[in-house]
Amino acid sequence: MRRGSCVGTLCPSGRRRPLIPDHLGAALPLWLLAPFAGLLLSIAIMPLTIGEWFDHNRNKAIVAGLFGLPVLLYLWLGFGPQGGEEIASTAREYVSFIALLAALYTISGGIYITGNLLGTPRTNVSFLLFGAVLANIVGTTGAAMVLIRPILRANSERTHSQHVVIFSIFIICNLGGLLTPLGDPPLFLGFLRGIDFFWTLRLLPQWLVAVGLTAAVFLALDVYLYRREPATALRYDAEDYVPMRVAGKINLLFLAGVVLAVLFSDRLTAAGEVIGFPFLREALMVAMLLLSLRFGPSGTRASNFFSWSPIIEVAVVFAGIFATMVPALAILRAHGADLGLTQPWHFFWATGVLSSFLDNAPTYLTFTSTAQGYLGVGNMAGLMSTQVHGVIGSAPAAFLAAISTGAVFMGANSYIGNAPNFMVKALAEHQGVRMPSFSGYMVYSGAVLLPIFVVITILFFR
Repeated sequence: MRRGSCVGTLCPSGRRRPLIPDHLGAALPLWLLAPFAGLLLSIAIMPLTIGEWFDHNRNKAIVAGLFGLPVLLYLWLGFGPQGGEEIASTAREYVSFIALLAALYTISGGIYITGNLLGTPRTNVSFLLFGAVLANIVGTTGAAMVLIRPILRANSERTHSQHVVIFSIFIICNLGGLLTPLGDPPLFLGFLRGIDFFWTLRLLPQWLVAVGLTAAVFLALDVYLYRREPATALRYDAEDYVPMRVAGKINLLFLAGVVLAVLFSDRLTAAGEVIGFPFLREALMVAMLLLSLRFGPSGTRASNFFSWSPIIEVAVVFAGIFATMVPALAILRAHGADLGLTQPWHFFWATGVLSSFLDNAPTYLTFTSTAQGYLGVGNMAGLMSTQVHGVIGSAPAAFLAAISTGAVFMGANSYIGNAPNFMVKALAEHQGVRMPSFSGYMVYSGAVLLPIFVVITILFFR
């Protein structure tokens, strides 16, 4: 496959995304970070203070617009064509981003894993481990949307089920997608910019440690809580047991079509340029979505309690995030070389912390660019080199591994670190699971994941 180049979430428009020049990023005032911070605080605080009002997607859209629109107006009016081009590029990214998520969400909603398995610790950890593998084939979003519904159904009789959803976000939506470029957007961008498709398989040791430790923590917690379930809940669970089958199998074909559209993005881009239509890939994704609605059995979506509300919620919240993160990324690009990052573990944590709140794909590209400059590597493919740099004492591949792992893993640190996180949260709440607030979730992720990331640092990046 011919490789192209792009910057941004999933190379959404299929064309090279122009960066804000460094001198412009340096010129942006730091107060432009305030709308992004304000939006994050609103997402964290409003569900606790005015939850009934904030539950409506219309009101979420109002909040996103109040923070996002002033940023876009400032860039457009203050920086002329450069600001306008950045806005247009971000808009293309957003449209493509939502097209991909909507396609995966809608098609997977037509795949119904029938039956109602027992919500036992063994069943739950099996779901999580299978999801970690599946994420590398259909992406974290696809795996999450296929598996979260049977996970919720298996645990519907239990009184303690919130933690099952949280660990599903940890493992299926994030940690699992490290091994192939299809697993998570930043890895796909690395592939398009010259990283070998199978290079990420070298990250299997990091994947095994992170997934293994997180699954072990989950299993210990789930066993503890399962033993405290009321006897009536366990009896209802056993009475409702139905063996698992897959209905709506035709949707697997449409899901494969979406995956292939992503995999062959560069060729679709070239074809789109020939016919003068830059969104050929997105059109194919929408076509797969419509074919799923037309030819997939309607009963599977009804059985899945399918609703458009979760994807609408993701669309309106991430519209504000995409708008407000533009100056944050520009400032980071301008000052990235001044951050004092000199070791692989520095890049692991810097990439990871920002990926917890910013979109992890452009964050990945920002830090790979920073690593290229620091190491004197002419292109991203050079970061695959295993030759140890004499002065630094580490090979470029160690920096690339650290950046890749940080971007993928630490997207699990917050609801907005990776798009499927928010989708799973919204879907779980729609089906009656009381999920923690933005800050409450981060208490969970901090307690469980941060110690594991410290272990990852010691084992692989010191």
